[in-house]
Amino acid sequence: MKYLPCVEKVTQPQLPVTASVIWLHGLGADGNDFAPLVPELHLPDSLSVRFIFPHAPSIPVTINGGYVMPAWYDILEMNLDRRVDEKQLIASADAVKLLIDREIERGVTSENIILVGFSQGGAVVYHTGLTSDKPLAGLLILSSYFATSSCVEIQSVNKNIPILIQHGNADPVVPEVLGQRAYHFLQEHGCNVQFESYSMEHTVCFQQIAAISRWIQAILIK
Repeated sequence: MKYLPCVEKVTQPQLPVTASVIWLHGLGADGNDFAPLVPELHLPDSLSVRFIFPHAPSIPVTINGGYVMPAWYDILEMNLDRRVDEKQLIASADAVKLLIDREIERGVTSENIILVGFSQGGAVVYHTGLTSDKPLAGLLILSSYFATSSCVEIQSVNKNIPILIQHGNADPVVPEVLGQRAYHFLQEHGCNVQFESYSMEHTVCFQQIAAISRWIQAILIK
């Protein structure tokens, strides 16, 4: 089985891992992008969590003149509707599902697996999580958009899992209205979704990191 290459960090290596967080980066970055945030989450010593940061493959990206860079899928037009290569996005979602299966094989129940995605990675997380036939712990969407909302078939096992959308209100790359659009779509489909807005651009901030930590703990500490 060929898996996406990943950076991995375990919060308490001396304890058995009981939960996993699979965190997808944005366009042009790689799995190292968010790995430094793990200690900043200040998770309690009682939680042994494996954080997995996959690297996207390098492909030509149309909006960047065909330049080859790490990307989960090609973006064909940078307009508000974000025309993307849906087949590539779904292929990336399938690759993340293989990582979910691997975590289950490593002894983590699917109900203790959280998916996180920033920007492009968030679009992949939407599709991965909502079409997965394995019940997951939750989805965290950072500064992103729901690129496949028109074709997604939401699986009942993940319809009621917690979904947290966080977005910057001054984001010049992915306007906040796209995050709000995804929020309203999920609300209309009966999903368990929350939306948080932060005073920032296309990035993450300290206040947001603290909120992420609280959200992860609320899900994993039972």
